[in-house]
Amino acid sequence: MGWHGRILHVDLDRLTCTEQALPLSFLQDWIGLRGLGTRLLWEHEAWRHDPLSPENPLVFAAGPLTGTSVATGGRYAVITRGALTGAIACSNSGGHFGAALRFAGWDAVLITGRAERPVHLWIDDGEASLCPADDLWGRTFWETERVLKDRHGHDVKVAGIGRAGEKGVRFACIMNDRDRAAGRSGVGAVMGAKNLKAIAVRGTGSVPVHDPARLAEAVQLTHAKLAASPGRERLMVYGTDAMMSKTCAFGALPTRNAQDVTFEGCEEISAEGMRRRGPDGWRNLVANKACFACTIGCGRIAHIRPNHFTAQYGKRYLAPQGGLEYESAFALGAMVGVSDIDACTFANMICNEEGMDPISFGGTLAAAMELFERGVIGPQETGGVDLVFGNAEALVAAVLATGRGEAPLGTLLADGAARLAARLGHADVAMTVKGQEIPGYDPRGMQGMGLGYATSPRGACHLRANPFASDFETADPAVKPPIVKRTQDEKAAIDSLGICTFVTVAWDLDDMALLMDAACAGEWTAETLRAKGERIFTLERLFNLAAGFTAADDCLPERFLKAPAPHGVHAGRTSALPEMLPAYYALREWDDQGRPTPALLERVGLVAEGRRIGLVS
Repeated sequence: MGWHGRILHVDLDRLTCTEQALPLSFLQDWIGLRGLGTRLLWEHEAWRHDPLSPENPLVFAAGPLTGTSVATGGRYAVITRGALTGAIACSNSGGHFGAALRFAGWDAVLITGRAERPVHLWIDDGEASLCPADDLWGRTFWETERVLKDRHGHDVKVAGIGRAGEKGVRFACIMNDRDRAAGRSGVGAVMGAKNLKAIAVRGTGSVPVHDPARLAEAVQLTHAKLAASPGRERLMVYGTDAMMSKTCAFGALPTRNAQDVTFEGCEEISAEGMRRRGPDGWRNLVANKACFACTIGCGRIAHIRPNHFTAQYGKRYLAPQGGLEYESAFALGAMVGVSDIDACTFANMICNEEGMDPISFGGTLAAAMELFERGVIGPQETGGVDLVFGNAEALVAAVLATGRGEAPLGTLLADGAARLAARLGHADVAMTVKGQEIPGYDPRGMQGMGLGYATSPRGACHLRANPFASDFETADPAVKPPIVKRTQDEKAAIDSLGICTFVTVAWDLDDMALLMDAACAGEWTAETLRAKGERIFTLERLFNLAAGFTAADDCLPERFLKAPAPHGVHAGRTSALPEMLPAYYALREWDDQGRPTPALLERVGLVAEGRRIGLVS
């Protein structure tokens, strides 16, 4: 089988929890996670509703490989209309929560409405109920997780929001397993707007698979292939922050709000910096960490140097917590010009505790710092904090104020860079696409990534396409559109299976099809997965078109298009997006307005969906 064939519908208006059956054909078409959640949002016409309204559905979805013995098979995703962007949002997370949901017998949880008072959802295998959460409101996620484990049992897994989600911070995320996050696009703000503090799950069952013996053989084969991969070894030893030194040396590390492309403090916040011992024997990195069924272990456990911040903010942050990944090190370090690894690690811990996306927080703070240095905002707007690039104390003050929703600085930053910059009449300082802050790859140095940012359904994202190898090999814009298009389709499928994208250091779609064909009913090949991925990506495009996005939103900040890279390998270069985009549209079978053609909709089986929003007569 591969699926349970049922989802839990939680109606917060009526405070009811009911089971809904899903046909096997429906699940085979949309797979899980990203695909399943997108389809459910489409059926509920989520594009019609404000992201923070009760009518906007919130979906927690696992995949057919979630909870199985497949390497990294612990992923789940949160899908909704994003509070930060207004576009379709799909935020993927690891840890153990997704597996617990599957062990409890559910493929997804669909949440509608808004509770009058704070509640949390309690799922105990096949039973579900809504419980008062007034005592949890106002607590951090770390506190909430501890309380719910004390209340329901220490075997439960918890996903929920911190105070940022309650306060409506537009880039609030949903946390689980203390430091894993469904991190991007403001899904935590949507959860907070529903007065839903957390979901606690106890799952004691198992995951049904189509052919257990054949799956065991496929798992053994793919485990061996992953174990032998140099990419896996590098992720295990150095984590994702191994990219820091590479992007900096390549001239593709956005620095000081992307005014530069190399950072002089890069080595201090790199993977090597995390591992380096100081004269006192202290080092930032304590250990690595793995999610459910993971044989990679790219997660970092870190701590800050004693007495560095503890005198002011409390000794509890000395205890090892989730450490810096590449994206958090970039956003909390290079993007704001801070090379103090203790400050960056502390800020990352606060993002985890309060439930905020560090990429968007760092990008928003960077925009505010540029505005501060231009004289557009001053001490009155920042509460006296000196928002200049490189100020580690300002980073710490800003992350605390934003996570707690404290005026004036926290409320200044809470809406994200695009809204902040537009409100102050300086839209040019917002390094965003579709309202979402860029990750740590400068489009002037990495041309394919720039095209990927511009056309990503959820706004600027480094995980919706995979042009990395090409970008480090050549800057030729002509080769980028087919790579971006193909890997976007593949990513849409991979993001729907329930496994981590990092298995692609060793596996291709043939390996994943081998696993799916054993785990799930039906015939699964690489081409099947690619075709389903294209359908999912196309439906996401239809959703965004229905929500009011147009071809004009497939763009990059003017800085990348007009201001040449000042340093590095690609000094003097700007993004070639205007050259790449028409070729990309043609490959996608979109018209010059970025709309899927009737021929494409016919081929991917979405004619009715196109007709629904006026693309097909």
